[in-house]
Amino acid sequence: MKTGKLLQFVNCLILRNHKLINEDLWVRDGKIINPEKVFFDEKITADEKIDCKGAIIAPGFIDIQINGAFGIDFSYNTDKVEEGVQYVSKGLLEHGVTSFCPTVVTSPREVYHNVLPRISKRAGGKHGSTILGIHVEGPFINVEKKGAHPSQFIRDLNEGFSSVLDTYGSLDNIKIVTLAPELKNADRVIQKLTSLNISVSVGHSIGNLKDGEEAVRNGAILITHLFNAMLPFHHRDPGLVGLLASNKIPQNRIVYFGIIADGIHTHPSALRIAYRTHSDGLILVTDAISAMGLQEGKHNIGQLSVEIREGKAYITGTNTLCGSIATMNQCVKLFKEATGCPIEYALEAASLHPALALGISDKKGTLNFGSDADFVLLDDGLNLLSTWIAGECVYKRL
Repeated sequence: MKTGKLLQFVNCLILRNHKLINEDLWVRDGKIINPEKVFFDEKITADEKIDCKGAIIAPGFIDIQINGAFGIDFSYNTDKVEEGVQYVSKGLLEHGVTSFCPTVVTSPREVYHNVLPRISKRAGGKHGSTILGIHVEGPFINVEKKGAHPSQFIRDLNEGFSSVLDTYGSLDNIKIVTLAPELKNADRVIQKLTSLNISVSVGHSIGNLKDGEEAVRNGAILITHLFNAMLPFHHRDPGLVGLLASNKIPQNRIVYFGIIADGIHTHPSALRIAYRTHSDGLILVTDAISAMGLQEGKHNIGQLSVEIREGKAYITGTNTLCGSIATMNQCVKLFKEATGCPIEYALEAASLHPALALGISDKKGTLNFGSDADFVLLDDGLNLLSTWIAGECVYKRL
């Protein structure tokens, strides 16, 4: 039965089942539909044909770790949380991100109690990208691998799951928790979070391979920004990096890992090692800070003065890097250049893989029939042409 407007995208290559195929894409009521049913059951033609002029159509990008952008930091701009998240979600459309997990780093207890209830899960549209839920990165991490996290707010899990509830308050809007698996009671906490359909990621850790394997057996499914904020690979105990090649992972389980392909945080050789070792689990993340999307020059962001020079963010007046500012579409291109992987793989690492990790691949991350019509149009150089959510164009490059 015909309902909404029927759209037919023609003259395009669509990414489906790991291949770019020369086929039209049909959309109605915000979903990707099977054209055979239209032809044979309804015997109708499209209400509108959209000529893609040879463009690639790929699933919209999903960023599961982004700390802020466009001058907004989700952990520090807490007085106007809703406005800040809205501003970022709108800006991300220009970079092909149709869904994301706003990430809150190690913070005081009162920040969690103030911020977490106010970043609600939300469907995307012209107003901005879909909010899948919050990624809370910390405070249950190892102080020895804190990175840029403030050490005075790092907490232990000595009270088990009560520590989690006391720190975060409400868990309703949380989608991912990053914690260090070697902490006391981490096993029970991982089991409980997993039972609540909250994904657990291991990171900011001095954990060894055994700690990582135990965390995976208890339900952890992710590694936070592989190679960063963890013990370096060692041949006698490869640490969390060793999960990529462990033979003690439960059968039919994939360990996913975020990786920052911004040309700075992870050497191209390390990207190639990760890709060649465990390609099924690789997820591109930006781990972007609030300076992402800002112009070259000096910016005051919260209490930090940042200077952007040649596409990199430094603490003003120094040569000290202070975080990633690469956008997701830039990461896709940089990753492909570094690894020589197929275009299809680079695109799926930013769409299908995060959707699989979060258990939402029935709706997001693919162009399969019945999936949400969230996709991007790109040229042969993987430059973004337009972004679509639920079959509606939400951004178009001029």
